[in-house]
Amino acid sequence: MTDEPKPRSHGMIQPRVSLQPRPLIGPDKGRPDAFRAKVLTLFPECFPGTLSAGLTGKALKDRLWALEAIDIRRFATDKHRTVDDTPAGGGAGMVMRPDILAKALDFAAKDSVRDRLRWPVLYLSPRGRVLTQRRVQEIAAGQGVTLLCGRYEGVDERVLDARGVEEVSIGDYVLTGGEPAAQVLLDAVIRLRPGVLGNAESIEQESHSGGLIEHPHYTKPQVWEGREIPEVLLSGHHARIAEWRAAQAERLTQERRPDLWAAHKDRKDAAPLAEQVPKLSDAETTAEKARNHKD
Repeated sequence: MTDEPKPRSHGMIQPRVSLQPRPLIGPDKGRPDAFRAKVLTLFPECFPGTLSAGLTGKALKDRLWALEAIDIRRFATDKHRTVDDTPAGGGAGMVMRPDILAKALDFAAKDSVRDRLRWPVLYLSPRGRVLTQRRVQEIAAGQGVTLLCGRYEGVDERVLDARGVEEVSIGDYVLTGGEPAAQVLLDAVIRLRPGVLGNAESIEQESHSGGLIEHPHYTKPQVWEGREIPEVLLSGHHARIAEWRAAQAERLTQERRPDLWAAHKDRKDAAPLAEQVPKLSDAETTAEKARNHKD
C-alpha cells in the first residue's frame, strides 16, 4: 500500500466509446472551447517554438489552445517533394506553387469552421495589411485561425484569390519566411484568450511606415483552376513587365496602405517606378522572347 495520491484528470479528458478506429497519435484539439491554430509551413519543427514558453506555453499545456503544424511538402507530388518553381516573367528567387498550396489549405479546412469571421485564413506577407491590436482582438474572439507561412519570393497570387486568403503583415521589413511572423501573431492572439493572462496585463499597440508593397507573384502552371497568369508576364518584354509590376505595386499600396502611399507621394524627388526601369530595345526584347520560348 502506498501514500502517493492518485492522478487526477482535472476534467479535461473525457474518454469516448467509438466503433470507428482513431489514430493513436494526432493533433491535440484541446478542450471543446479551446482556440485552435493550424500553421502551414515547410518547417513544422519550428513550432511551437517560443510559443511553448511563458504564458502561451502554460496555456498550451493546460489545453486552453491547440496547435497543429502541417508540413506543406507532404502535398508535393514528385519524389523530391518540390513545392516551388521559377517566377513567371523572370526575376530572382522562386515562387511557391498554387496547386501544392491549395491541397494544403483544403486539408486544413476539413475540420475547421468555414465562417471566416470565426476562423480566418491568413498568409503572413510583408505586403499585407498591417496587423493591429484591433485585428488581433477580432481573431482572438473567434474559434481558430489557419496561417500560411511563405518562403522564397512568395506564393502564387492565384491561390490567395481562389481560397480567399487574407494577407497580414507584422511590419515593414522582410523575413526569410513566415514562421517567425506566425509565432508573433499567435502570441498576440493567445494572450487575449480567457484564462491566459491576469487582469493586470496591459496591451500595447505599435505603428510603422515604409515604402510601396509588393506586386503579385505567379508561377507554373500557366492555367490553374481556370485562372491564367497575366499575359504581360509571358511576353518576354522586360520593360512592359516592369511597368506592370510597378503599376500593381502602386495600386495595391493605394488600396491597402494609404499611409504608405501618402508618404511615397510626398517624396518630391521620387520618380514613378515605371520611369526608373531601363527600357529594352526591340532586338533585346526579341532575343528574350526566343529564350523564353526555348525554355
